[in-house]
Amino acid sequence: MAIANFAYSPSSLTVGKGTKVTWTNDDSAPHTVTSDGSGPLHSPSLDRGGSFSYTFDSAGTFSYYCTVHPNMHGTVVVK
Repeated sequence: MAIANFAYSPSSLTVGKGTKVTWTNDDSAPHTVTSDGSGPLHSPSLDRGGSFSYTFDSAGTFSYYCTVHPNMHGTVVVK
């Protein structure tokens, strides 16, 4: 998944259980991938070219945002 132009692209992704998803920051500004609530996504601050990966082992809908830019949102749906 790309992080570019202050957005996650695509903003919604559907994958199967066991899929590893990687986010890569293509922006000059730092970003994070952080779950809403108590979800499993907690990346460090990603500078340009930095990446964060997570393997989704359970089904569900996982919403996340950027703690640096809270208007950035995304969702991963795991089936």
